[in-house]
Amino acid sequence: MDPSTGSRWLVLAALSGACASHPSAGTGGGAGGTAGAGATGPDAASGSDCGGAGETRRTDPASAGDGDFTIAPPYQAAPELTVAAGVPRGQLSMFTLSSSGSAIYPSDVATGVAFTRSIWVYVPAQYVAGTTAPFMVVQDGGLFTTWIPPTLDTMIDEGRLPVTIAILINPGPGDGIGSERGLEYDTVSDAYVTFIETEILPAVQTRYGVTLTTDPEGRSAVGLSSGGAAAFTMGWFRPDLYHRILTYSGSFVALGVTAAYPHGAWEYHEHLIAENGAKPLRVFLEAAQNDDTVANVTHGLDPALSGFYDWLQANIDMAAALEAKCYHTRYVYAADAGHANGAVITQTLPDELVWLWQGYPMP
Repeated sequence: MDPSTGSRWLVLAALSGACASHPSAGTGGGAGGTAGAGATGPDAASGSDCGGAGETRRTDPASAGDGDFTIAPPYQAAPELTVAAGVPRGQLSMFTLSSSGSAIYPSDVATGVAFTRSIWVYVPAQYVAGTTAPFMVVQDGGLFTTWIPPTLDTMIDEGRLPVTIAILINPGPGDGIGSERGLEYDTVSDAYVTFIETEILPAVQTRYGVTLTTDPEGRSAVGLSSGGAAAFTMGWFRPDLYHRILTYSGSFVALGVTAAYPHGAWEYHEHLIAENGAKPLRVFLEAAQNDDTVANVTHGLDPALSGFYDWLQANIDMAAALEAKCYHTRYVYAADAGHANGAVITQTLPDELVWLWQGYPMP
């Protein structure tokens, strides 16, 4: 369905500007709704200035569906997640890799002990061996194994998505500052995307006999929470490899602090996006009314950085920074929902994938 209309889930408001305050939740929601026809945003009119000095809107792929939107409960799983009878089903397989064979993440940073990483690979029924396929790299892959395969089964069959391979990767152990997952996902550097390119993708191609495209327009990165930050970091550091980024409750906060980036991923919206030329990225962001803050994150945070741990504000600021630089950006605020909310994800994922892959050739 047309991503500019929000399809079945009700868009309660289209927000303009930088979304400096939280939108009101309003009423309604659920299946059958439509977006406000008068939605405004940085790409409301093709070709006009979107606010950044000297920046002009990019129009390839198209801008339909760009902007800032609000949704509210009751949240309902999209019908695409239930595969209809007779629809060809792709194959979901799983393999493991020992960290001991990795040149980049050889052991758990917290313990110094090697660990085993699980990786799932979804190959659509329509994939023809020997052909080159677009693909998505999904962080925290185990969480998405019940969501992405049926969604792709349905939407590839309907011709709404390309014949897409999904690579769903689990991180190393732990969570937050000082953990292996935190090191991999929250660090602002090219280490993680280099790991994907040099160690994961070759293993997938060898094991499953698939050919993955090298065209960045056919490559997407997906994630929630710190996995969302990792997805954006993949595109930021290697826009020659990844153009399509989808995040839920992305951790654009001060978790992966380093000497080079003392506020971690907060630095993207603090100054990095504004101070660099626009990269050819297409970015979906979602955050929730009751998203994480310094008050409800239990793993150890640095008290000196307490002002840099607001997930909702971080995503509001990310959307504003990207829009000001004329990125194709879609930001969704989920009222009465929490961090990386599964009900929000299952309601919105199909439509956001349509928006994400806009401009890519369909079957």
